[in-house]
Amino acid sequence: MKQVVTAKFKLDLSPEQKEAVRQVTLAYRDALSYASRVAYANNKLSNGTKLQKLVYYDIRDLFKLPAQMSCNVPRQVGATYKTQWTKFKQNQQAIKDGKTKKLFKGLEHPCKFSSRTCTLNYQRDYSWKKDNQVSLVTLSGRIVVKYSGYNKHIDWIKQGAKIGSAKIYYTASSRTYYLLVSLEIDLPDIDPYTIKQVQGIDVGQRFLAVSAKTDNSSQFFSGKAIRHKANRYHKTRKSLQRKGTRSAKRRLVALSGRERRFTSDVNHQISKQITQPHSLIGLEDLLHIRERTRSKYGKKASKKQRKANRNKAKWSFAELHSFI
Repeated sequence: MKQVVTAKFKLDLSPEQKEAVRQVTLAYRDALSYASRVAYANNKLSNGTKLQKLVYYDIRDLFKLPAQMSCNVPRQVGATYKTQWTKFKQNQQAIKDGKTKKLFKGLEHPCKFSSRTCTLNYQRDYSWKKDNQVSLVTLSGRIVVKYSGYNKHIDWIKQGAKIGSAKIYYTASSRTYYLLVSLEIDLPDIDPYTIKQVQGIDVGQRFLAVSAKTDNSSQFFSGKAIRHKANRYHKTRKSLQRKGTRSAKRRLVALSGRERRFTSDVNHQISKQITQPHSLIGLEDLLHIRERTRSKYGKKASKKQRKANRNKAKWSFAELHSFI
């Protein structure tokens, strides 16, 4: 059985290497924004091949990106616009069916790219070296960088896992660059005769998960801690945004991602308690659950309703599903 996992490696960069990586990620981001404006001007073009013919040489000249990266940019922009068109069509169908009155506004302006990420192709833009080192392409040539990460992921690479594309990812709060690598590994096929237990999982907001097993036992995982933490961070962010000083903005940067990491940690702990060897797990389908439930927004919504809307928007059921 094939399984695709994403390995996360921390890049140990010298000041010179960090500046080189910073330059290539910023150039890649600016190239994405440029290609997005061209796609928007050409009837919101979502075909990556056609977009590449329009912007390839401009990207090479204006942003000095290597050839493979200059091909990746229009493909990524095309995929983004394709997603926006899909959401637009789904919104039109929902309006037609009377499920919503809100108009999708994702195509009213060019898609913006602000994150400092960069897509790399294996053997073209990056390759592995000995002694836990990786070779990365930059605007000024190749650099060889040491990396660290989960030992199991490193062993999979050494054992011949199929390596796919990668992304350079920047964390602003810690000012650290990471390399996210796609790995395809072989796992033994599941034998249905080894399944000893069946359990169903119901996820929610008050209780993040409720597990019911065939032996009539059940488990309840409360979401009170996450709701309390989310409300506290909301008040802190609101207060800092209202001040608007430079120190307040620095504090907002430091707080960014902290709530998300706490939620991910809680979901990970719950998934570890739910999953057991030789068990079959059933999960409910919550696709488009936010669109399928009615809520009041704007002036019609009370303070209590706005708080409920905020908690619903932060409900990370999909992440918990993926962890399980």
